[in-house]
Amino acid sequence: MKLEGIRVLDLSLFLPGPVLTQMMADHGAEVIKLEPITGGEPNREIGPKRDGMTVYFANTHRNKKSIQLNLKTEEGRAVALDLASQCDVMSEAFRPGVAARLGVGYEAVRARNPGIVYCSMSAWGQDGPYVHRPAHDLTCEAIAGVLSINLGPDRRPAIPGVAGADMLSSMMSLSAILMALLRRKDTGQGDYIDVAMADSLIAALANNMGTTFANKQPPDVSSERALGGYAMYGIYETSDDRHVVLGGSEYHFAEAVLTKLGRLDLLDACKTPPGPGQNPAREFLRETFRSNTMAHWEQEFAGVDAAFAGVKNLREACDDVQIRHRQMIVEDEQGWEHIGLPMKFKNEPGQLKFKFARLGEHTEEVLESLGHDAAARAKMKVAGVF
Repeated sequence: MKLEGIRVLDLSLFLPGPVLTQMMADHGAEVIKLEPITGGEPNREIGPKRDGMTVYFANTHRNKKSIQLNLKTEEGRAVALDLASQCDVMSEAFRPGVAARLGVGYEAVRARNPGIVYCSMSAWGQDGPYVHRPAHDLTCEAIAGVLSINLGPDRRPAIPGVAGADMLSSMMSLSAILMALLRRKDTGQGDYIDVAMADSLIAALANNMGTTFANKQPPDVSSERALGGYAMYGIYETSDDRHVVLGGSEYHFAEAVLTKLGRLDLLDACKTPPGPGQNPAREFLRETFRSNTMAHWEQEFAGVDAAFAGVKNLREACDDVQIRHRQMIVEDEQGWEHIGLPMKFKNEPGQLKFKFARLGEHTEEVLESLGHDAAARAKMKVAGVF
């Protein structure tokens, strides 16, 4: 696999860091999760469980090792640094400055291992006026302006269904780590990576910044191309309180939809800029789609060259033939479902290994590999190092 031979020490918790390192583990990296001595990874206990394990944990921590260390003890810090000196990558998601205060910040690790690729993930980054401001995903989406363009039916900001700041920062971190590892082959030097959740959101807004940059004004979502300003790019209610979407505003898509519905006379309205000029087509589509069920319209538009879809719930999505064909939902030997691999290599593809470490399962194994014999480990345990 692509990342065989890469060793990762992961100190992060919750979603962004664990998703990052799970992607690396799925593609061959050895990932050692360092969990807090006081309770471990929180998502071990968040949400529904199967056979005593949360779905959340199972989809962020497969095929990782788990160790526990008390980083507030001198011996705990020393072990963490010894381990980091044998790793290629280290990731953490403490508030800025915490890792350094614990003695496991970049400079301390780099002094032992100049080749380390060290990634710090945080809400606002490692500097700036918000550096110490607490935040999770929703806070970042508010500050980055994302919530202002994510409006519900009442035209008020709605909580997004996907943790965009978390997931985007995972992808940014993975990209940055792989860049740094690639460059290290030439220089022999690692690097320090500072990834902010808010930065990652802003970087994803290239197609939303037109009015904001050109006119120095916030966008009116009803007149924005990608936010519902086009009749052919919107969500429509059906008679059974479900919804369908038209997701392509290009001329040939509009022509295909209106031909199917017998209203080519509305094609000119679809050629106007996003906004009120689209209203005749939009109102017709609203009235038309309300006249029958989602299933009816899915059948009607089967085979039509239009970016049309029914809005599935998550259970329906998990059973969708395309998603199953792409193995994005897979089952283990017990029949439990898991999220699959989105990156599909022809050569050396990733592998799903449904191994889930118990809290601290590998602590003694890792300590032994670092030269601590049974007597030393026993003393460390009594001293509260693990």
